[in-house]
Amino acid sequence: MKKILLLLVLLLFVISGYSQQYKNNWKSIDSRPIPEWFEDVKFGIFIHWGVYSVPAWAPANADIGVYAKYSEWYWSRINDNSDAGKLFREYHNTMYGEDFQYQDFAPQFKAQHWDPEQWAELFKRAGAKYVVLTSKHHEGFTLWPSEQSWNWNSVDIGPHRDICGDLTKAVKDAGLHMGFYYSLYEWYNPLYHNNLEKYVDDHMIPQMKDLVNSYKPDLLWTDGEWDHPSEKWKSTEFLAWLYNDSPVKNSICVNDRWGKETRSKHGGFYTTEYDLVHEGQKGEIQKAWEECRGIGTSFGYNQMETPDNYMTSDALIDMLVAKVADGGNLLLDVGPTADGRIPAIQQQRLFDIGDWLQLNGEAIYGTRKWNDADENKRENVYYTRKGNDLYVLCTRFPESSIEIKGIKKVSNVNLLGFNGEVNYKKSGKKVTINIPQLSPLTNPSEYAWVFKIENAFK
Repeated sequence: MKKILLLLVLLLFVISGYSQQYKNNWKSIDSRPIPEWFEDVKFGIFIHWGVYSVPAWAPANADIGVYAKYSEWYWSRINDNSDAGKLFREYHNTMYGEDFQYQDFAPQFKAQHWDPEQWAELFKRAGAKYVVLTSKHHEGFTLWPSEQSWNWNSVDIGPHRDICGDLTKAVKDAGLHMGFYYSLYEWYNPLYHNNLEKYVDDHMIPQMKDLVNSYKPDLLWTDGEWDHPSEKWKSTEFLAWLYNDSPVKNSICVNDRWGKETRSKHGGFYTTEYDLVHEGQKGEIQKAWEECRGIGTSFGYNQMETPDNYMTSDALIDMLVAKVADGGNLLLDVGPTADGRIPAIQQQRLFDIGDWLQLNGEAIYGTRKWNDADENKRENVYYTRKGNDLYVLCTRFPESSIEIKGIKKVSNVNLLGFNGEVNYKKSGKKVTINIPQLSPLTNPSEYAWVFKIENAFK
């Protein structure tokens, strides 16, 4: 009997070990299921913060396209000859002079007012469940003491702080998931331009492994992949290590930016940006996915943005509803100032989202896309599903009743946050919700309203 038990234990160990061994190819890497926590959290905070936060400038109102308004691209823009580049260069030369180098901004990136615990509490109050910090953007400046970026990191110069480490502790202490953005390429790294393989082997992969081993993130969000195919970046080799041998092999999530051919084809969850579909992304996304964008026109802080450049709280909540109803997450970016403050207008938007989620979060967190949503398409009406319950999210308060098909049974219908009764009629597999009359005293929400149909699929 003991021998049989021993053999069974050994067999389970072998099967378990084999199932966790991902190989150095996309077929094997893509077979790894996305950790469930990612599809449950729905709303996260992106943070773009670095040396670019010192000039903090982009032509927010110029007609130059979405990407050209990113202030975090300042160093690259002042050196290119595009229409956007001319605007950046003119501003730079006027403000700082032609001889002022981008590297001269680094000592001014001091973060003297930065309070990581205050940030973490703000993100938690906003209702976010995960945070993604830009550990290194395309400028190559790292927010941790990277051995590969000597004197071009936040400990050696500027803040003289391990920003990745300090924020990781604060975010995890607040009960949120922590992740890092990491740029594969660097604009002006000589090694990158002269010897790509050595750059990948001796610079890029060691940095990513250092981030994972030092801070044990729940998410790794790569970018800057477009110069080369994933084979040149040795992406599957790194991901095989990440999934098989890293300290976060079972919990970590990654995105799809691992090579010029990989977006919406390979990796973990798929990504869109400012609602723009990257070249090669076609058709409806069938996998876990995430939309990322700033509250305004840029990811990094842009001092030129006015209130007109920022999305309203109403629009942001509507966007969150739309993305979640379509099966995705929303990663909403904040751009802090160089001294470590999150602009008040960005905080105000986050407060409003958090207040809305406190009331209506059950229709967002842990939900999934409803397969019959397309058959019930109606302007300003969205659907999410959780277990046997269906949520009907209205981004404009309905003027008339709502008819919904595909409902097996109804035990109750209520409007979240509303104390009154909601009348409905069930006929066959169809339910009609009669919209209650609200007054300023009984209206539960300033923005989107959520009807809950209980036991709709039993």
